[in-house]
Amino acid sequence: MYRRFTIVLLAWLALLPFTVSAEELNCKVEINSDQVEGSSKQVFQTLEAAINEYMNTNKWSNAQFSANEKIECRLFFTIKSYMDGVMKGDLQIQSTRPVYNSSYTTTLINFKDTKIEFGYTENEQLRFSESTMESQLTAILNFYAYLILAIDFDSFALHGGDFFYEKAANVVQMAQSSGETGWKAFEDTKNRSAVLNAFTEPSTKGFRDMIYQYHRNGLDEMALSPDKGRAAINASLDYLPKIHDVAPLSVGLSIFKDSKLDELVNVYSKATQSERDKAYDILQPIYPAENDRITKIKTGAEK
Repeated sequence: MYRRFTIVLLAWLALLPFTVSAEELNCKVEINSDQVEGSSKQVFQTLEAAINEYMNTNKWSNAQFSANEKIECRLFFTIKSYMDGVMKGDLQIQSTRPVYNSSYTTTLINFKDTKIEFGYTENEQLRFSESTMESQLTAILNFYAYLILAIDFDSFALHGGDFFYEKAANVVQMAQSSGETGWKAFEDTKNRSAVLNAFTEPSTKGFRDMIYQYHRNGLDEMALSPDKGRAAINASLDYLPKIHDVAPLSVGLSIFKDSKLDELVNVYSKATQSERDKAYDILQPIYPAENDRITKIKTGAEK
């Protein structure tokens, strides 16, 4: 894993034109169309195949990945309506990464986008472009591919995902100009523009520092030194109240909750009481609706 990171980062920074390597993502795509009535299911099958191919055969950067080092991720579409060639629904995005010296994988992203709306006709070819917005669907796919890569790279190196956040920002800018759904600045607190801002705006980009400290200095150290790793995770939580103070509705807080609360219950199951108390005191005011899970952190009960 660390060999991958060293090679990937150096190759990416150098932008070597001769780098040839496997694509970065191992993305599993599923489409649920059970809520759509009176429509042939064939169109959803071809769409699922098209998205699978698009996500897994595009090269999203010059980074070097071997076949067994691809980023594991999942896109689960729930299509709720399909009329006049336009699909509407939700998209659940999940990504994971392995933890050093263990068989454990940790969730980096667990987020539901409820603003999914795009045009698609059966057997339509999905075309990738960095400089133009080919379609609403490919813009959505590009954005989440870059976000998955950005957060994965941030988890290995401090601000290691800069390149991918810039790519995601370019996608958002082009999509905002198109007037399509789910991209407008300040439209709501959980659309794609808000997701990008959560990780790039100066007031909330502490999320990225937290991602690095939590994963690289925390989880990755736990196999060798559980106390040292847990102490780093404990310290990483200090970013949360600072972010909450300036942006209490930040979607980044929701992404952290859905990705990490269950994991934290297990992390703190063998912690000292002072560590548990500190984590509880940080998390409970930010996530009062999650009191049952957060109380398990305080009591040391495993999930």
